[in-house]
Amino acid sequence: MPVALLALAVGAFGIGTTEFVMMGVLPQAAADFGVSIPAAGHLISAYALGVVVGAPLLTAVAVRLPRKTMLMAMMGLFIAGNTLFVLSPNHDLGVLFRFVAGLPHGAFFGAGAVVAASLVDRGAKAKAVSMMFMGLTLANVVGVPLGTLLGQQFGWRATFAVVALIGVVALVAVMRLVPYQGAPAGASLRGEVAAFRKPQVWLALAIVTFGMGGGFACLSYVTPMMTDVAGFDPATVTLLLSLAGVGMTLGNFLGGRLADRNPTPALCGALGSLAVVLAMFTVTAGSKIGATVTIFLVGVTSFMVGPILQARVMEKAGGSPSLVSAAIQSAFNIANSIGAYLGGLVIAGGLGLVSPNWVGALLAALGLSLAAVAAVTERRERAATVAARAEEPALV
Repeated sequence: MPVALLALAVGAFGIGTTEFVMMGVLPQAAADFGVSIPAAGHLISAYALGVVVGAPLLTAVAVRLPRKTMLMAMMGLFIAGNTLFVLSPNHDLGVLFRFVAGLPHGAFFGAGAVVAASLVDRGAKAKAVSMMFMGLTLANVVGVPLGTLLGQQFGWRATFAVVALIGVVALVAVMRLVPYQGAPAGASLRGEVAAFRKPQVWLALAIVTFGMGGGFACLSYVTPMMTDVAGFDPATVTLLLSLAGVGMTLGNFLGGRLADRNPTPALCGALGSLAVVLAMFTVTAGSKIGATVTIFLVGVTSFMVGPILQARVMEKAGGSPSLVSAAIQSAFNIANSIGAYLGGLVIAGGLGLVSPNWVGALLAALGLSLAAVAAVTERRERAATVAARAEEPALV
C-alpha cells in the first residue's frame, strides 16, 4: 500500500478522535462552562451539524481545486476549529467552534477517499479506502480512551489541544507524503451534481443512513446497557468501548477486502449479520460474557458497511466522485442522529434499556432491503446495457 495512505489515516484518526471524544469529556466541559449535561450535549450535535452542512458545501466550493490542496485546506480548518474550541470563553462560542470543527470532516473524507482510490490499481480501491478509514476506527480504540483519560486528569481543553496537534501532524504528513495530482480533469459543480441523478447513488446514501443507523441505535446507549443491564462496573465500560472499537477496526478491514472481490454479496451479508447480532443483543445483554462478545460483533458488522458503500458510491458516480463521496459522510452523521433519536424514543417510551437493539435490528433490516433493491436495479441495468450492445451490429 502507498505510504500516502498513512497521511490520510493520520488525518482520519484526528477527525475521529475529535468527533467521539466529546462524549467522554462532556461532564468536564459542562462543569467548566457552568451548564447542564443536556445543554453541554449541544457540543456533540453542533459538530454533527457541521459535518452535514460542510460535506457538500465545501466540496462544491472547492470542486476545481487539486485534491491535495483540498486535503490541506480541510486539515487547516480542522486545526483552526479545534484551537478556537480550546480557547472558548463560554458555552455559546464553544458550540459555534464545534460547528466550525465539524465543517471539514466530510469534505476531507470525500477528497481523501478519491485520492486513496487513485493511488492503487482497480482491484484494490476499496482496500485503499478502508486503510484511510482505519484511522477513524482506531480513534475509537486509542484516541477516545486516551483523550477521555487526559480530559479527566487535566481538563477537556488539554484533550482538544492534543487533537489540534494531531491535526498539525496530519497536515505536515499530507504535505510531504500525498503526491500532487493536479486539478481534477473536467471537474465542475454541474458534473458533480449530475452524479446525484443516478438512482444507485441515492440508494447507497439511503443504505448508509438506515443500515448504519441500526448500529448507532445500539452504540449510543451501550453504556447504560452495560452498567444497568449487564451489571458491569462503570469503570469497565471504557474497556468495553475499546473492545467495540477493535471490532470496528476489524470490520473496516474486512469490508475493504470483501468489497474488492464481490461488493454486493458482501454488503448484504454485513447488513444481514448486523440485524441478527442486534436482535441477539436483546437477549445477551443480560449476561456479562454474552454482552462482551456481542458488543464486539456489533462493532465488526456495523463498520463493514462503510468501506463497501464508499467504494460503491464512487464507482457509480463515474468521473465525478468527490461530492457523492463527501455526501456519504453526511449520511453517516444523519445515521448517527437517527439511530440515537429512535433509540432514545423507545427508552423514553418505557420499553427498557435493551429496546434500542430492536430498533437497530429493524433499521439494519431496512438497509438490507434497500441493498437488495440496489442489487436488482443494478442487474437490470447491466442486462439492458448488454442487450443494447448486442443490437448495435444489427443497427449498423
